[in-house]
Amino acid sequence: MKNNVKCSPRSYHLFFRNLANPVKISIISSLKEAPASVGELSKKLKIEQSKLSHALTNLKNCSIVNAKQKGKHRIYFLNKSTILPMLNLIDKHRCKFCPNKK
Repeated sequence: MKNNVKCSPRSYHLFFRNLANPVKISIISSLKEAPASVGELSKKLKIEQSKLSHALTNLKNCSIVNAKQKGKHRIYFLNKSTILPMLNLIDKHRCKFCPNKK
């Protein structure tokens, strides 16, 4: 399958900036384990809710995370069609080519 999608360097910057941010990568790592609300993420990651909400908005704008309403809470989860496969590829690459890195 040929992929004709072209991205500008700015697009790559916006996307990878999300993956390079420590707060955002903590959120992504946590959501890789299980979907969660802002309150649950705040308790688990020990990050204030306003900071988490701001980070989640950026992740949602790039469709790295998605959200669904569940009662009064919004539950966040990783984009299963692109982000989870990419994280698995990164893990595979790291294990193969960066064996001494944690």
